[in-house]
Amino acid sequence: MARVVRFHEYGDADVLKIEDVDVAAPDADEVQIEVRAIGLNRAEVMFRRNAYVQQARLPSRLGYEAAGVVKTVGASVRDFRPGQSVSVIPTEDMARWGTYGEVINIPARHLVVHPQNLTFEQAAASWMKYVTAWGALIEQAKLKADDYLVVTAASSSVGTAAFQIARAVGATVIATTRTSAKSNALLDAGAHHVVATAEEDLVSRVMEITNGKGARVIFDPIGGPAIEQLTHVMSHRGILLEYGALSADIGAFPQFAVLGKSLTIKGYLYNEVVHDDAALARAKAFISEGLSSGKLKPLISRSFKFEQIQEATRFLESNEQIGKIVVTV
Repeated sequence: MARVVRFHEYGDADVLKIEDVDVAAPDADEVQIEVRAIGLNRAEVMFRRNAYVQQARLPSRLGYEAAGVVKTVGASVRDFRPGQSVSVIPTEDMARWGTYGEVINIPARHLVVHPQNLTFEQAAASWMKYVTAWGALIEQAKLKADDYLVVTAASSSVGTAAFQIARAVGATVIATTRTSAKSNALLDAGAHHVVATAEEDLVSRVMEITNGKGARVIFDPIGGPAIEQLTHVMSHRGILLEYGALSADIGAFPQFAVLGKSLTIKGYLYNEVVHDDAALARAKAFISEGLSSGKLKPLISRSFKFEQIQEATRFLESNEQIGKIVVTV
């Protein structure tokens, strides 16, 4: 038996329950892990509320990220052995391979031996955000040294990961946040410039920063009416990568800006990387090197105990954090 977080009905954080569950032996292609730390993600909140691309099979497990020690391996696994410290790259099915638990089974292709310079908390705070940002910025947008990048809702863990990946290739980061309350923290996290959209005009500030050129790459999880405004800060042949839908509103399609500047607006999800073996291998190599060298350094906002899973989730939903929320086991 192991303690595992499950929910029996959709709802707020109160539906999360820690229960004693029998954890089966790993399948042939799986690795069983004794979890030391868990990284929390907004996707898990949406899943728990029945507002995600995947529906739960109640009672349901949940969770995309964790780090721990290999306990045992499936019959066909050759690349891992008991005792290794490993990190989980988010799977395609959090209900089946949920990470909120003391013991979990994960497909071997979704694991990496994490660098020795990382703590378990840092390792659990790495892969969802870095894979998401890498896939969008490096794989899709081909971000390079002379580019300007606008990162919206920038205080999220994916937002701050985007800062580090952009800096790793020499690009200039413009972060947006609603008010200036988080400006200094975002600069400390790696943004070159911060625009408080409730206090400043986004278009004029971006054009000032870019000397009238505009930003070639936009990385946005909000969507809705804001997309039209973002097209006005983009350079000719720019690309806007939409990786979320935090806005409940549907905005008008900015056809004149799209046509006039030859813009690309693309929906993007991290599973474009994890579904592709070659892309996943490239992501593992880039991120592992960055973590080992220190160019990528996971930013942890706050850590909670496993018994505080409800409190940790409520803090995630408060939007007060800058960086990742981690739960230790």
